[in-house]
Amino acid sequence: MTAPTMIGLRLPDVDVWSERVTVALGQNPSPFTGPGTNTYLVGTGRRRLLLDPGEGRPGYLAVLERAIEAAGCEGIEAIVLTHGHPDHMGGVRSVRERFGELPVWKRPWPGIDARYGVPLEPLDGGDRVRTEGATLRALHTPGHAPDHLCFVLEEERALFSGDNVLGVGTTVIPLESGDLADYMASLERMLAEAPDRIYPAHGPAIEDGVGKIREYIAHRRAREAEILAQLGTAPRSVMEIVGVVYAAYPVSLHAAAAQSVGHHLRKLEREGRARREGGDPLTSLWRRA
Repeated sequence: MTAPTMIGLRLPDVDVWSERVTVALGQNPSPFTGPGTNTYLVGTGRRRLLLDPGEGRPGYLAVLERAIEAAGCEGIEAIVLTHGHPDHMGGVRSVRERFGELPVWKRPWPGIDARYGVPLEPLDGGDRVRTEGATLRALHTPGHAPDHLCFVLEEERALFSGDNVLGVGTTVIPLESGDLADYMASLERMLAEAPDRIYPAHGPAIEDGVGKIREYIAHRRAREAEILAQLGTAPRSVMEIVGVVYAAYPVSLHAAAAQSVGHHLRKLEREGRARREGGDPLTSLWRRA
């Protein structure tokens, strides 16, 4: 018998979102992570699954201990990862040092996973990770990262969206390892699950999961149309396009916006709707094909 989950409890860095889901902040707030990476305790038993143990900041383990108390459990059964970016996977080693040699479930990302120095159990789309009271079914949803997994919480018809859908703002797709076409396909895959609720990696829970995913898809399509409208017979640089499409945004965000524009242009190029003069998509000149 476990202690009751304290549903409705709100602390500065711990919250209980359902009888199966307790969230703790990863203590890594920034312009790109919002209030910090959401790390989740999932299940109803004495030991829970820990989804994405954050970046590994020194204060995180104390926060995790408070989350365990709020969840009414005693510890952690296994670690499950959405993907291998540092703000999600960097905390694995410190959690294992504190709680023992827990299994770590993740979709492999060759060349990246080894830097964290922890043994991994391979996980892929369609696989399930089970614990008492909860079943996580993995969806391979690349685009933000090639190894990215979302997880359907089958008992709640909810979705852990990782970095693909956020509680605030939109997803950054790194130019060196992301892919916009893959990301758009992943959003469609997530939409097909028709989640009632979304638990994102950053920001608050999303109560209208289907509506939020449709909003994300519409936003990317509208942005693509804006970028395509900037292309003509005369070549234009990425920063010229950014200056028009993102005119309402602070100049300090234009470098990040350039990565998004670069992804859209590469997608348009593969579709035969744009062409470039040069190699690097960010420094090339672009025109309509």
